[in-house]
Amino acid sequence: MTALGIDDFVAAVPERATIAGLDLGTKTIGLAVSDLSQRFATPRTVIRRTKFTPDASALMAALERDGVVALVVGLPINMDGSEGPRAQATRAFARNYARLDPRPLLFWDERLSTVAAERGLLEADVSRRKRSERIDSAAAAFILQGALDRLTALRSH
Repeated sequence: MTALGIDDFVAAVPERATIAGLDLGTKTIGLAVSDLSQRFATPRTVIRRTKFTPDASALMAALERDGVVALVVGLPINMDGSEGPRAQATRAFARNYARLDPRPLLFWDERLSTVAAERGLLEADVSRRKRSERIDSAAAAFILQGALDRLTALRSH
């Protein structure tokens, strides 16, 4: 499935279903999932990136394990609102992945998500080594939580 706008995403995703958030980095894919009520985002394991096909297979297996019905993919937009090479790479990954997986997909502005995730891990007094292991999934949870909050607001109107 191609990427949807927020209104189409709301229409396509059941209100009681698990949604995944992705933070696509060059070395890892951070993963987070929602609860069934779509209120809370929880970090999951990080997928180490190698090549597209094994990355997509590992991602699909993780999504199946958690019963995910839709994806929120963090889009790394520059602070000035433009899209650079990382955003283009994210769109390319999502476009290729969508050919393999019919789940609805929503791009979500991820500006400052890694900064917020780092701050949260620092506040939780997580060691530097463990922070580096968890940062991508924490960023994915931050991305997903933003989308979940927006979905809740849209559905309550």
